[in-house]
Amino acid sequence: MGSGRIVVGEANEQAVLGLTHPDDWPFRTAVLLGPPRSGKSLLARWFAEQGGGEVVDDADRADETDLFHHWNRAQEAGTSLLLTATLREGGWPIALPDLRSRLGAALWLEIGVPDDAMMMDLISVHCEARGLPLGEDAWRYLSSRCERSHQGAERLVAAIDRISLERKAAAGPSIWREALDEINGPDEPRLL
Repeated sequence: MGSGRIVVGEANEQAVLGLTHPDDWPFRTAVLLGPPRSGKSLLARWFAEQGGGEVVDDADRADETDLFHHWNRAQEAGTSLLLTATLREGGWPIALPDLRSRLGAALWLEIGVPDDAMMMDLISVHCEARGLPLGEDAWRYLSSRCERSHQGAERLVAAIDRISLERKAAAGPSIWREALDEINGPDEPRLL
């Protein structure tokens, strides 16, 4: 579950800026990398809706020969091509030499780790998407205690929502703490 609203912060502002200028991309091609659930697909949809060009989402899981043909067709048509890929340890191992050389010349954009302000915004967006009425004090409290990732914010809000529904109670501090314990694990120190 998520929201259609794009949260821009320190972790992705350079990537968003890069997506606004596809005419400046080398060979009109860019690769958008980011951790799981970091908004790559949302940014790619936004890029396509703005008329930025063609998008291949999850390109790191696509057939490399097909990607090579996408690249060639985009070059022939003079169309910008955006590929998204999940940031993994060891990078994106591209086996096909021709594709590797072409993507090596592309613009590589990366979504990083959210800062405090962006974590608050991510938590608020996920609350909004679920209709979970938490305010700024809750977002501030939760953002400083949750796993610092896009996925961590999403998982935390999902846990708060689920616990609140199970208890049939408003999501207050005791539910926040229970969700944090569930998400962070019992070995993580809790800051109260």
